[in-house]
Amino acid sequence: MKILKLSSQGLPQSWISLEAAVLHYAAGDVRWEVGSPVAVFRGGHNARTGRQSVIEVNSIIGTKGVPRINPFLLTPGLTNGKLFARDRHVCAYCGGRFVSDALTREHIVPFAQGGRDHWMNVVTACRACNHQKANRTPEQAHMPLLYTPYIPTLWEDFILRNRRILSDQMDFLMAHLPSGSRLHD
Repeated sequence: MKILKLSSQGLPQSWISLEAAVLHYAAGDVRWEVGSPVAVFRGGHNARTGRQSVIEVNSIIGTKGVPRINPFLLTPGLTNGKLFARDRHVCAYCGGRFVSDALTREHIVPFAQGGRDHWMNVVTACRACNHQKANRTPEQAHMPLLYTPYIPTLWEDFILRNRRILSDQMDFLMAHLPSGSRLHD
């Protein structure tokens, strides 16, 4: 189970372990919490009061501090898993829905023609369509794209990382997606 760590302004920072979340709580770095409690950690007893220390961890925490970088200027890392999730496991040429093992990263403008490995130049394709298109553009291969590529937002990237996301975490992330995001489908 991972905890969604946000900046104090509410921007996603990372997925962290329960233990890392406890360290934020213990250090007094948690500014606010959202979502449901997911774990309770019990520590030692205070010598003076006899009370046991207890830290209850919520699924979403906002921590103190301001990020040193502007997250809106970052481009999410491109992986096949995130690409296939962005494109909903649908081939951009035939429209079929496939399991990950039957899909490939397809370059719209092939490397042989100067194309780059970038979110705006890749789509999901089944192996048969990728083989048929070969080192040609969709126009050259007479295989029009059924959808256009896009660069995922920071919020989409946190969903596309294919983690086991708790329902309250997913609700929080989904509430911040652009209205045109394919992840709404």
